[in-house]
Amino acid sequence: MDEAFRRLRRVLADKPKAAMFDLRDRGHGTPFEQLVAALISARTRDETTTPVCLRLFAVARTPAEMVRLSEPELIDLLHGATFPEPKARDILALSRRILEEYGGEVPDTMEGLTAFRGIGPKIAALTLGVAFDQPAIAVDIHVHRIANRWGYISASTPERSMTALEAVLPRRYWIEINERLVPFGKFICTGERPHCSTCVLLSMCRQVGVTSHR
Repeated sequence: MDEAFRRLRRVLADKPKAAMFDLRDRGHGTPFEQLVAALISARTRDETTTPVCLRLFAVARTPAEMVRLSEPELIDLLHGATFPEPKARDILALSRRILEEYGGEVPDTMEGLTAFRGIGPKIAALTLGVAFDQPAIAVDIHVHRIANRWGYISASTPERSMTALEAVLPRRYWIEINERLVPFGKFICTGERPHCSTCVLLSMCRQVGVTSHR
């Protein structure tokens, strides 16, 4: 995996970053911002997530600022993201709970984060990893597909892939695997007809389930 990640860093150097890491590098790396951004990113493309989050954070970056928004105002700010209405309700609800139950501080545990409505393991893991720098594996469709395609793990769902990766992946890569495999999966190891012939990891990949490639 050391060599795999070296190759990934090199080949992805000029590719757009995964949204959460891009937002962090733009100055939006606080636990609250990362939690809200990860919630917004659910089933939303990074190309949409980043501008939506930047628009929202220009208005509200803290729980106290967020709860001052009305639900219609927040829905309007989330325009472009998938499911803006339920996401607006969830963001307002978790903002109030963070203020009322946690003294304004985002909890820094998987259990604490997933206790919020709308926050599943992937969103919690992104928040823990990117905002708190805690080793946590955020498994989205790209991480799930690629880790299984490599033959590194064999798991039928993203949740099972998370457990399988926790058992074999060195902890130093737990945060970085999402950072690398999201753009790798979007531009190189795509869902259909991956770019195998020019992939820097071809010699290390078992190509599990690949029936057609470029």
